[in-house]
Amino acid sequence: MNKINYSIVDVFSQGKYTGNQLAVFKNAGNISDHEMQQIAREVNYSETTFILSNVKQDEGYDVRIFTPNEEVPFAGHPTLGTAHVIQNELLENPLDKLLLNFKAGQIPVEFDNQNEVIWMKQNEPTFGQVLEANKISEILNINKEYIDNQFPIQEVSTGLPVIIVPLKSLEAAQKVRINKEKYFELIEYTDAKAIMVFCPEAYSSENDINVRDFADYYGIPEDAATGSANGCLASYLVKYRFFEKSEINIRAEQGYEIKRPSLLFLKASDENGRISVYVGGKVEKIAQGEWFL
Repeated sequence: MNKINYSIVDVFSQGKYTGNQLAVFKNAGNISDHEMQQIAREVNYSETTFILSNVKQDEGYDVRIFTPNEEVPFAGHPTLGTAHVIQNELLENPLDKLLLNFKAGQIPVEFDNQNEVIWMKQNEPTFGQVLEANKISEILNINKEYIDNQFPIQEVSTGLPVIIVPLKSLEAAQKVRINKEKYFELIEYTDAKAIMVFCPEAYSSENDINVRDFADYYGIPEDAATGSANGCLASYLVKYRFFEKSEINIRAEQGYEIKRPSLLFLKASDENGRISVYVGGKVEKIAQGEWFL
C-alpha cells in the first residue's frame, strides 16, 4: 500500500488547539492534482499543503495549497506552517531564512527563534475596485451605520485578493452574519472571493484590532486565522493611514467568534507609495503520521 507522511500544526497559535489548523504532506511530488484535492477535502481544514520534494529545488521549496474546494495560488497560514515543518522535520541544520515557491510567486520566510515567531514577506499589494457600503452591509447582515465610511471598502491583494471592510466597533464585528445568497451574487463580479472585516477594538487589551474572514467560495464559512488577508489588511492600513502613520507594527486577533483564538503580528510601511508588508505568528506542532494513498 502506498503511503505518504504528513504533519498537523496550529498556525498563528496562542498554544495548542488555538490558531488555524494545517495539514502538511511531505515529498508529495508524485501525487496527482486530483488526489491532492481529494486529500484536502478529506482533511477539511481551511487549507492543506503539499511539499513536492523534501529536497530544496534551486532556490526554494515548491509547495501547493488546496482548500476543500480548490487550489489557491497563495495563503498565509499555510506558508508559515509549511516553513515550520521544513525547518523542524526536513533540515538537518536549521536556517534563518527559507524560500517557498507558490503559484503566486516566491515568498521568503524568516525565523525569529528568540521570540518563536515566523515571518513572511508578502508580495507588494495591488488595490482593486471600491465597493458600495449598501451592498456590503446587506451581505454582512448589519446596519450600514456600523461601517466606517471614513475609509473605503476595497479589494486588495498580495497574492490572493480579499475585500477589506472597515467597521466601527467590536460590537459591529460580532453582529456579522453572512447572507450567502447575496455573497455569491457579489463575488461573480469581483476578483476577491473572501471578505475580511476589521475594527479598532479587540477582545484582548494587548491587541490592536479584531478581524474576521469569510470565504464560503473556498469552502471556509469563517477562517480562524488568515495570513494572506491580514497582509492585505496591513497594506490597507498604511495606505489609508488608518493609524495616522505610514508604518505599523501591530497585533491582530482573529477566530474568537469560532472558538479558535489566533494572534497575528503585522508590520507594514509605505514609502512613497511602495508598500512592504510582513505577517508573523507562532506555530505549534500537534501530530504527525502516515496517510494511505
